[in-house]
Amino acid sequence: MDFRHKKKRLGDMLIEEGVISREQLEQALSIQQKQHQRLGVILVDLGFTDEVTIAKLLQQQLNLDYIQLSGIFIDPLIVGLVNEQLLRKHIVIPFEFSKNDRKTLRVAMADPLDLNAIDDLTYITNYKIEAVIATPRDIAATIDRYYGSAEAKAVADRYSKEKEQQEKEDEEQLSSDSVNSSPIVLLVKTTIEQAIRQRASDIHIEPFEKQVRVRYRVDGSLYEIMMYNKDLLPAIVARIKIISGMDISEKRTPQDGRITMVVDRLEYDIRVSSLPTVHGEKIVMRINTKKNLMKSKKDLGLSKEDMIKFDSILKKPHGIILVSGPTGSGKSTTLYTALSEINTKDVNIVTIEDPVEATIDGINQIQVNPKAKLTFASALRSILRQDPNIIMIGEIRDGETAEIAVRASITGHLVVSTIHTNSAASSVTRLLDMGIEAYLLADSLVGVIAQRLIRRLCNKCKKAHKATESEKKLLGVDADKDLDIYEPVGCPLCNNTGYLGRTGVYEVMAITPEIKQIISNNGSSFEIQEAAVKEGMNTLKMSAVRYVLEGVTSITELNKIIYEE
Repeated sequence: MDFRHKKKRLGDMLIEEGVISREQLEQALSIQQKQHQRLGVILVDLGFTDEVTIAKLLQQQLNLDYIQLSGIFIDPLIVGLVNEQLLRKHIVIPFEFSKNDRKTLRVAMADPLDLNAIDDLTYITNYKIEAVIATPRDIAATIDRYYGSAEAKAVADRYSKEKEQQEKEDEEQLSSDSVNSSPIVLLVKTTIEQAIRQRASDIHIEPFEKQVRVRYRVDGSLYEIMMYNKDLLPAIVARIKIISGMDISEKRTPQDGRITMVVDRLEYDIRVSSLPTVHGEKIVMRINTKKNLMKSKKDLGLSKEDMIKFDSILKKPHGIILVSGPTGSGKSTTLYTALSEINTKDVNIVTIEDPVEATIDGINQIQVNPKAKLTFASALRSILRQDPNIIMIGEIRDGETAEIAVRASITGHLVVSTIHTNSAASSVTRLLDMGIEAYLLADSLVGVIAQRLIRRLCNKCKKAHKATESEKKLLGVDADKDLDIYEPVGCPLCNNTGYLGRTGVYEVMAITPEIKQIISNNGSSFEIQEAAVKEGMNTLKMSAVRYVLEGVTSITELNKIIYEE
């Protein structure tokens, strides 16, 4: 399709549709003259619009198709037509032949008015090009999906060849050169970028006797991405240590570091941990972004009843609010969401965290530093002299921190924190076990939220089946009732896992007068839970059952919750 006759420019289209103002366009054009970037990229960076709005506008104005690439399968014949460097240069990807004309190649483009890209593709493929609109982020993720592994393998091979040529050089010099050599820099950068685009929360780089394995954790499960020759390990580890601020010469003790990286114009905070193993240092990188940690309340996955209780608990002027659950259950997200909700100009909020996972405007955040004798307990004592209204403690780990938190809440402060327990009720007994007096805890605690994350079934490929007798029993449904529930299948959209994304499962326990009485009497977690359920609390199992009945998740995911209980 030839666009040479189309004279209308993107900026004019956006003004016509009321998406941006003339002043905003002029500001973006001024930046474009200095930076020589695409206008759409600059407008998105400035926050004047977003990628999807631009794509939908181009679709409407140019009368072109719009495609979401994440759910499609691209024929290997098409994948082999164009090299990955050209696709990244123009932000395009061919994805299918036209159904009406096998000599026409349909190409997803971020900018369908890019005549240079169309000319290059026509010349290289020898096909007519039909432009289809897609967002830059979607195209980049698809290029990663189809070309990423080959690119990483090529980089690794290139590094191995370079290393062979330098075999005679002294080991220390080789290490220094290899750390900063472009193949290793590119390999580490590519590994992190691909993980982000594949929605990974963690990257594991694991050494074995002869190989190095790279795995990504996506939606709570680990998937093997690549195996490299063991020779690459020292250079990969050294490169990661340099960019994360670790000591490159220290290989015998565990270290922690941090990387800030911009991918697809979004800033990511990556926490890095190194651990010596028998075959070398293992690296784990945890990927966080402010956007993921600070969600809207409605995106957490709370039911209507739980949302009402959640709001009620947050409105308390003082007391302790606890969020409980194992590592990786989404506690930090709930905590940050709660803080954002109560962060107004008339309150002083101070946090103590280890580490600070996201910075929030208007909140004073403190990083724990044991070397400087700044622990949770010592920081908490100092904070109390800073006239705070709300104190957030990253985690209650010991009796000393718990005691100061309780006393702070009794003296008129709202304290929010996390604790590693399996249920809302067991959080109470854990604090009692830490040595907190029962009467003090009953007086200070205002609410406990226990949570887990369960995987959501992929809406494109999930398959319904008739619930069996045992499944109905598990779900608490009448055995005679006809019930359809869903199971995972797998398709290109969900990377053949059957699941796409996760949602929270919650147990919101408000501390009522009856529960206060049970706590004062040193009641067991069973007694506390029994009383809370009588007063309308949904347990984790009950919340997970609701998701199964609604077709959001599967029986397999429900069984994980039940097993933990």
